[in-house]
Amino acid sequence: MSNKTWRTATQLVHGGIQRSAFDENSEGLFLTSGYIYETAEEQEATFKEEIKRYQYSRFANPTTGMFEERMAMIEGAKFCLATATGMAAINTALMAQLKAGDRVVASRALFGSSLFILNNILPRYGIETVLVDGGDLNQWEEALKQPTRVVLLETPSNPTLDIVDMQAVCDLAHASGARVIVDNVFATPILQKPMEFGADIVVYSTTKYVDGQGRTLGGAVLFNDEDLLKNEMMPFFRNTGPAMSPFNAWTQLKGLETMDIRVMKHSENATLLARFLENLKGVAKVNYPGLQAHPQHKLAMKQMRAGGPMLSFELDGGKDKAFAFENALNLVKICNNLGDTKSQITHPATTTHSKVDEAERLHLGISQGLLRLSVGLEDVEDIKEDLAQAAQIVYG
Repeated sequence: MSNKTWRTATQLVHGGIQRSAFDENSEGLFLTSGYIYETAEEQEATFKEEIKRYQYSRFANPTTGMFEERMAMIEGAKFCLATATGMAAINTALMAQLKAGDRVVASRALFGSSLFILNNILPRYGIETVLVDGGDLNQWEEALKQPTRVVLLETPSNPTLDIVDMQAVCDLAHASGARVIVDNVFATPILQKPMEFGADIVVYSTTKYVDGQGRTLGGAVLFNDEDLLKNEMMPFFRNTGPAMSPFNAWTQLKGLETMDIRVMKHSENATLLARFLENLKGVAKVNYPGLQAHPQHKLAMKQMRAGGPMLSFELDGGKDKAFAFENALNLVKICNNLGDTKSQITHPATTTHSKVDEAERLHLGISQGLLRLSVGLEDVEDIKEDLAQAAQIVYG
């Protein structure tokens, strides 16, 4: 049923559907690990890759295939590999390409687990990692004067919502011989399409806004290069086994149907809350790309349709006040996940970035007073009231 001329909202509902002989309306859920062959010769030909068909769900599955095709359509990519988690997507995108002696340049402002891979895992295999301040093009230019295999960045970043100029970085990276990987989880493909700015690979934790209701784990790696697919991605993917389960793929197919509506409403609520927080007692700073006060607001609005569904804010008084604020909330729940219909708050310094060196955390702006808010789909006035009553309890 795929039609590449459909607009995004239609692709989200209909993209990639393959119906079985039963003509089901809802996408079919194929909970099977293996597949039956008519003859031994057919099985042999399949393993020789002389014929193309399903052989094992670690390699491919009809439900997962529908999810991959739909994700590729909305991203504007030729290929998608669905993975078990977002971190499996990032690890696959990196490890499928890298070998001893290679060099990676990355923005400092990354999710804590991504930093762990760069700083702790890759060096074990003789791979050099260089970190730069993502908003400083001079640092990117200096780091990319040497031949580089991979560039990795997030924009907006987790949790301080820093913005990277993707076009400028991609131009520098390509001149250095590197492929650029962009973690687009905060913006989603609804608000931002990194390939339009030169990115080679886009990765997602589909656990977040694709699922949208905090139910299932998943990830996706998207790209256009057929040689990359055949020679690097697929050999790694098939033999190391990061595949998404068919059930999770089915659940996230249903999540995709409403993602456009959800993400735009999340962003609308987040914009209103960011403005509200600017004037809330105890709040020293609000990090939100949709605010005029954000230092990279113009760049963010050039790259994104809206300010996005995520924000963070700095409270006076450090960890004690931040914890007291979290504990005083009623509607907003303390949770280190994001992308749910429910508003969720977390303290990055003791959760998502707790394994990052303290000096590096402070360099990134992740202080003990910083809180990250995943804005939900509740009535925004109720969220405002909850934040206000928490501030009243903590700051009087």
